[in-house]
Amino acid sequence: MEMKRIIVAVALSFAILIGFDYFVPNHPKDDPAKQKTSQTEPQKKKETPLGVPASSSPSNTADAAPASEAARLHVEGPDVQGSINLRGARFDDLVLTHYHETLDKGSPLVRLLEKREGTEPSFVEVGWQNAPGSSAKLPDENTDWSTSDKELSPDHPVTLHWDNGQGLLFSIVLTIDRRYMAEVTQKVENHSEQPVSLIPYQRVERDFTPVETGGWIVHEGPLSVINNRLNEDSYKNMRKGASNPGNQSWGANGTGGWGGITDKYWLTAVVPDQTAPVSIHYQYLPQGEGGSYRVEFTSQAPQSVAAGASLETGSRVFAGAKEVELLDDYTNELKIPYFYKAVDFGWFAFLTRPMFHILHWLYGHIGNFGLALMVLTLIVKLILYPLATRSFTSMARMRALSPRIQAIREHAKSDPTAMNQQIMALYREEGVNPAGGCLPILIQAPVAFCLYKVLNITIEMRHAPFFGWIRDLSAPDPTNIFNLFGLIPFDPTHLSEMLHIGIWPILFGGTIWLMQRQSSITMDPAQQRMMQFMPILYVFFLGRLSAGIVIYYTWNNVLTFAQQSLIQHRTKVADSKVPGKS
Repeated sequence: MEMKRIIVAVALSFAILIGFDYFVPNHPKDDPAKQKTSQTEPQKKKETPLGVPASSSPSNTADAAPASEAARLHVEGPDVQGSINLRGARFDDLVLTHYHETLDKGSPLVRLLEKREGTEPSFVEVGWQNAPGSSAKLPDENTDWSTSDKELSPDHPVTLHWDNGQGLLFSIVLTIDRRYMAEVTQKVENHSEQPVSLIPYQRVERDFTPVETGGWIVHEGPLSVINNRLNEDSYKNMRKGASNPGNQSWGANGTGGWGGITDKYWLTAVVPDQTAPVSIHYQYLPQGEGGSYRVEFTSQAPQSVAAGASLETGSRVFAGAKEVELLDDYTNELKIPYFYKAVDFGWFAFLTRPMFHILHWLYGHIGNFGLALMVLTLIVKLILYPLATRSFTSMARMRALSPRIQAIREHAKSDPTAMNQQIMALYREEGVNPAGGCLPILIQAPVAFCLYKVLNITIEMRHAPFFGWIRDLSAPDPTNIFNLFGLIPFDPTHLSEMLHIGIWPILFGGTIWLMQRQSSITMDPAQQRMMQFMPILYVFFLGRLSAGIVIYYTWNNVLTFAQQSLIQHRTKVADSKVPGKS
């Protein structure tokens, strides 16, 4: 009867999991490509380089475009390609030339910035605001800037100009490096007879709600560092903040810093003058279909420009891949505080960062990310082997005492105090620590979590091949047992995403079964029957995870099985040498 109940419970669990996916589907299947549309888009929309101001469309002094079709300044760098809209001097068109949406080299490049008329508008703006009491005519999103240049490149800076017709001359000097950073210098010359008071600003904006792909393990959304403190927020919380004054979900004052919007692998951020007192806020504007998410810096104090004087302010824009070594370089060379924290190393960064750097070093020497991961896992296992030995030995001794402990409980069950005293006396007599098996496990747990974290944040695993049918370690195992690994022309995931079980998840289930067989922990019959279903449940749960993570889990189980076998063998040998034990 008990067995029937267990079978019914497991069957109902599978029915609920599969039925939920079928009747309440998650994101559409093409989301993985779509989720990058804010970060990826066809090359037909060339994108702008990193960090360029937001303003208006280009009106080249040589040949101005019609008002209906704003002119554009082409951007060409080794790692970025796109254009800047000269109407508003807005960075709204940028692709990464070394990253594609899919494994197919003919697929669109990853797009970080997209024009307002696109499906997922995302852009960067820098500009000026009037201080309270000032009413100067300032450049805005409809302002047509002019330049005699046609292209912005690392070797060719470009200057944009605009005259407000009231004595104020505005200019923007744009410079890009050979990676993902742009430098923006704004200048205003006051040729009028009156002083003006202005507030410079820098802004990252998304006019759509992105699909979050990192899950709970990786932060996606607005983030910033100000006052040397990392500040993260969610899209959901930003929407809640729409009812607050100024539509703000969060804000702070400080000096310098940086802020922007991050995805799992990509970042768009602005970096204000690191010596200037600034205010930052996260803001959601409920407009259009999906609303607008903004991360904006403004100067804390208005800056006055006297008649006949000029004012200059500088900032930077980053739009690119979150490559850890590059972010470290920007942190050190440009003195951008904690810029590397754009990569979500988590609370255990003191462990996660070293693991990442070791994995990156191994990958550089081995040339295969999957093999590098296996070597790192082996290294971690060897380092933790003494703790694992202590944990297993302690638990083995506890199991050996189980019959005597049970006898004490039966004999003194009417007197709990006496029972506990006798059990503790037994522990002292045998030299056993009841927590001896748990503490080593607690120490190992953060290490295992950090290694799992590394696999979720490292861009090196994206589109990295392994062997055989695994061509992308960041994607699920492409094989599926439910269509006989491709022999049947049928996609079971149309019914439910739970019906995606590849070869590697099955191998993982096999390692779980082996470890259960190896374990000598005593269980009652009902528990033993329930545990028989655990490998199957694990197979279904891991079927949708990236192949790299499943391979890590499988390899880790293989090493754990070998490790436990070795420890068991050594324990038996040691026991055989003790008089009275066989």
